[in-house]
Amino acid sequence: MRVVDAGLKLMAGVSLYRMSVLFYLVALGWLGSASVASAQYQRPQTESVGEQYHIELTYGWWDASPSLIVNSESLNILGSDVDLIQDLGIEQKKLGKINVVLRPGKKHRLRFERLPIHYEADATVKRSFVFNGQNFNVGLPVQTVANFDTYRFGYEYDFIYKPKGFFGVLFDLKYTDVNVELNSPIGAEFTKAIAPIPTIGFVGRVYPHRNLAINGEFSLFRMPEGLATKLEGGGTYTDYDFNATYNFNRYVGAQLGYRKVDISYDVDNDTGALKFTGLYFGSVIRY
Repeated sequence: MRVVDAGLKLMAGVSLYRMSVLFYLVALGWLGSASVASAQYQRPQTESVGEQYHIELTYGWWDASPSLIVNSESLNILGSDVDLIQDLGIEQKKLGKINVVLRPGKKHRLRFERLPIHYEADATVKRSFVFNGQNFNVGLPVQTVANFDTYRFGYEYDFIYKPKGFFGVLFDLKYTDVNVELNSPIGAEFTKAIAPIPTIGFVGRVYPHRNLAINGEFSLFRMPEGLATKLEGGGTYTDYDFNATYNFNRYVGAQLGYRKVDISYDVDNDTGALKFTGLYFGSVIRY
């Protein structure tokens, strides 16, 4: 058994992306020093209902359709691409997620997301494969435990801000903990990849009605090809999110959206291709 710390490989020497992390940290310090003054900010009555807050909490359920393929090498024995759904019986289920937004100023937002992703399945191997140096032959009973927990820390600056909408830039640090364990009569094998990834993206919102908000955001990370070759590893992260929020008043709203997250990594001959796509719904509370 082995543990692969993909985060250290992916982040080492990524000078092109250090700027985003540095900007994020500087922004946190600046916003903290400005919080007292911004507390005096009074929002105009013409502002849309969904913008009249300092703290926003959203809890939702994501009916994500997963595509989960992992490959783990050990002892110089190359692994097979293992489809956790087709090969090991993992099934789609609703995922709970929580989002928190702190808004100390009109154009500034600090964002946090917690997205726990956990699957379990019991199945009999129908196609022989190699995982972490171990052969899993047809007919072998296997219990699979897969975790893909994700945290997101971000700063948003809305450089265009109008009463009926805004457009801004996102600087995020996404932390994804990949942990897949296969338990069987021949033993327990696992692969683990910890990947803190800085992403850059854009966000926009329009209000066709004072109480109705249409939102869209996109963020990504791409390891430069030359750097991936130098580090003998690479990875990508892409996140699309589109939703509509109806605000019953300035304090409460309901949300319906569509999201797609696509993660891939390749480190020390351990690889993964993880996709989550589907609709979500949730409730919004503001103060």
